[in-house]
Order: sequence, then C-alpha cells, then structure tokens
Amino acid sequence: MSEPRIFIVDDEAATRDMVGDYLALNGYCVRLLDGGSALRAALAEDRPDLIVLDLNMPGEDGLSIVRSLKAENDLPVIMLTATASLVDRVVGLELGADDYVAKPCELRELLARIRSVLRRSAAARAAAAEGTTPPPRREIRFGTKWLDLDAQLLRDDSGEEIGLVQSEFSLLKAFAENPRRVLTRERLLDLASARDSDPFDRAIDVRITRIRKKVEPDPAHPTVIRTVRGAGYLFSPEG
Repeated sequence: MSEPRIFIVDDEAATRDMVGDYLALNGYCVRLLDGGSALRAALAEDRPDLIVLDLNMPGEDGLSIVRSLKAENDLPVIMLTATASLVDRVVGLELGADDYVAKPCELRELLARIRSVLRRSAAARAAAAEGTTPPPRREIRFGTKWLDLDAQLLRDDSGEEIGLVQSEFSLLKAFAENPRRVLTRERLLDLASARDSDPFDRAIDVRITRIRKKVEPDPAHPTVIRTVRGAGYLFSPEG
C-alpha cells in the first residue's frame, strides 16, 4: 500500500516544516501548503487522505475552508487551533471536522489523532465499497425529542432537527449511557470528555438549562433531566 498522503495547511512556515518533518519520519507522504489558496490549487491536482488545517490564517477563514471541504470532497480534516475560541472549535466540529489539536501542538498527540481519523475513514470506505449494510441507528428518547447517537443530532417526532452544539451532545450522550443514575458535575465532566474543563465546568448548569428547553415537556418543571439537590443530575428516560 502507498503511504497515506497528508496536506499540511498553515501560513507559518516553521509550523508547516516541523509537522511535515515529523509526519514524514513516521511514514506519511506530506505536502506543505501556505494557506487556503494553495490548498485549493493542490486539490485540483491531487486528493489527499487527510488534511491538517490551521484555523487562524490570513485570507480565507479556516471555518469556511472546513465547510467547503466537507461539502465538496468530504475529506478527513484535523483542525489546528491556536487563538481560536471554544466557539470556533465547536463550530468547526459541527461543520464536519474530524478532530482538533491545540497549537503549539504536541506532535505525538497529533500523530495519534491522525492515525485514529485515518482508521475511521478507511473503515467507512471499506464498508461502502463492500456494500455493507450499516447498523441501525442508536436513538434514545429524551422527553419530547430523540437523540441520534450516531449522527449526533436531536430531532422531534416529525424528523425535524433541533440544533445542538458539541458540548450539549456530549452531555446528552453521557446521560443516555447512564440512565436512572445520579451523576455529579465532576462525573458528567469526565463522561463528556470535555477538553476545556474549566469553562465547561463553570457552564455545565447553564448548558443543562438550555438542554431542558429543547427536550423537556415543561422546562420550568423538568422531569427528564432532574436536579438531585446536593448531588447532581439524574436522567429518567420515561420522564
């Protein structure tokens, strides 16, 4: 098999060279690109197996590039984020980015995430080539809505989608996997695998309030995600 091809897109030459050299040493065929224009020119000539994309570049916005990559090519994308806000990272994931790594990046972590994304991408291509029937959707009832764990979306009975940010989905997934069990804020933080733990922890009550507005028959008197005073929260599937 040929070496996996990776495009490194970053306007900082030092970062491009560092990441490119490390990935080349680990068996990847690397192409270094200076920004969005260079990326689009390269895509006209070749299709990589994965793109490592800096979000904060002059010219075209990194989030706009992610959106078009997923709409036009559905290429695996790992975002590199330095000054990007939590909102930018969440939006990037919602647009379809497969993962993100903070800058300055730990090269071993980046390599591990690249390997993980490539494995998932290869498995999806193999299943499509073989015509494998995908497993049934895993859906959990949350009050007035359904949570699709595979598509990571919330919908009503008519099939209309209700918007979720990544942190809200992570919390709903944690509840879905632990029904009828009191979960402390600390346990929810662990289960949701929040990387930005401090701001996530401070906002967890606010996020649950927002989630209740989306799933509870009566958000003012929650029965699906109940507060257990002095302990935490409890998900009751039957409400």
